[in-house]
Amino acid sequence: MSKHKKHDTEPTEVGIDQEISVEQEHAEEEDELLKLSKERDEWKDKYLRSMAEFENFRRRTNQEKADWIKRSTEKLALSVCDVLDNFERALAQFATQDKDEKLFQGVSLIEQQLRSVLEKEGVMKIEALGQEFNPALHEALAHIPSAEFEENTIAAIIQNGYTMHDIVVRPVRVAVSSGNPAEQINDNEKNE
Repeated sequence: MSKHKKHDTEPTEVGIDQEISVEQEHAEEEDELLKLSKERDEWKDKYLRSMAEFENFRRRTNQEKADWIKRSTEKLALSVCDVLDNFERALAQFATQDKDEKLFQGVSLIEQQLRSVLEKEGVMKIEALGQEFNPALHEALAHIPSAEFEENTIAAIIQNGYTMHDIVVRPVRVAVSSGNPAEQINDNEKNE
């Protein structure tokens, strides 16, 4: 009978030890599971960030490529702008009575066609005469007295300027009014 009792007590003691070790194993497994879960979240975060960075890179690269394509014809467009400027100068030389002649009409049609071709490519002439001087659009080459224009207003265009897709590719070269010379003389006399 004593043998039998030993068996009853031994399994019970081993059962407690087994319960403790099972609980320890379970706690270790939970720790490992938390650690793996945290590591998975870190990798997922890194993956999502990498995907976002790649998408931004792709978008930026596509935009740069589109801008490059738009501006690839800039040199050619500026050369054609010089030809257009010469056509404008030629048209300005015709006297009023000569404007009915076929030569004037032909030159005028060519000038209009050139302007149309440039506009289709996104090249636009910057209108400046009578506008306030803006260093982002205009390059001042001279200051001239002008009874017609107020001070800091563009009084004469020396060379046309152009934008291509809303970016200045050649600023307008201008003469800026220094004001009315008669008013300047009166102001000088008052100061003396």
